[in-house]
Amino acid sequence: MRPSSPKDAKEGTRARLLAAARTEFAEHGMGGARVDRIAHRAGANKERIYGYFGSKEKLFTAVVADALDDHAVRVGLPVDDPGEYAGRIYDFHRQNPELTRLMMWEALHYGDRPMPDDELRITHYRAKVAALVRSTGGEVDEQAAATFLALVGVAVWPLAFPQMARLVLGTAEAGPSAGVRAYVVTTARALASSSPPV
Repeated sequence: MRPSSPKDAKEGTRARLLAAARTEFAEHGMGGARVDRIAHRAGANKERIYGYFGSKEKLFTAVVADALDDHAVRVGLPVDDPGEYAGRIYDFHRQNPELTRLMMWEALHYGDRPMPDDELRITHYRAKVAALVRSTGGEVDEQAAATFLALVGVAVWPLAFPQMARLVLGTAEAGPSAGVRAYVVTTARALASSSPPV
């Protein structure tokens, strides 16, 4: 075993800060998150947050980017069955509710204003739309982008709003059931194969 280097220690501290910040931001959002709590959870000095990330907002951006990278690796692109792709999105968000919460906090914070990493995210989503089109046929256009957005919405909405899922479905369960996943898959297939509205 090789001894750890200063670079390894630096990357370890950065990773601990990102993990602690993911939890803090998911619980409290950007406005309610506190850098002292993040530092405490990470076992680091809060000055390290500013040294690595520059500001709380930049840390939030890095946390969301890290969570979305994890999502991209584990869910993949919509290169096969669009229904199974939506099912993988549903599974990921069910198993990783922090990402759903981070995205909701991000929406509350930025609204429809530009975010610091807009261009990177636009490129990321355009690649997903292009992959969906390659798997279903058609052209990369506004309709294809709207279809992709609908697939994500069908997959994530019941998990983002569990109280609505419980009330609408009439279940006492703490969250959507396997039946909801099956519906997500079936609906996503129908959305991807339907003709655009006239």
